Amino acid sequence: MSTKDTTFIYCDGSSRGNPGPAAIGVSFQNNDGIEFFFLSEKIGNATNNVAEWQALYRGMEEAIKQNLQKIRFRLDSELVVKQMKGEYKVKNKDLLVFKNKCESLKTSFQNFEIQYIPREQNSRADQLANLAQDAKG
Repeated sequence: MSTKDTTFIYCDGSSRGNPGPAAIGVSFQNNDGIEFFFLSEKIGNATNNVAEWQALYRGMEEAIKQNLQKIRFRLDSELVVKQMKGEYKVKNKDLLVFKNKCESLKTSFQNFEIQYIPREQNSRADQLANLAQDAKG
């Protein structure tokens, strides 16, 4: 796949307490690594895994709104990536809801990839999740 018209979407979810106050960060970047859109949102109380899934889901929703067709998701949650790829079963019913939602959104894209990356390579999405966590209100 040519990366010229590919959007790289970095996603991260965070929960302080597990479950506890949770937030997501999502960074949309072009092939040159330039961010052209981002999400930084509180999502209420959730576990870390729910927050990670929520970040992926919101990233997919926004990519559809922007009519992006070739997307490569990057997450530092090995669990979510392996569950999305079908390498791990989803046993938790809350996570299964997100998996099913994400699977149905996946068909909206001409090309969909998801990849696990080390936390150090996901610093912008992590920063966005923390900004939402620390925001007042």
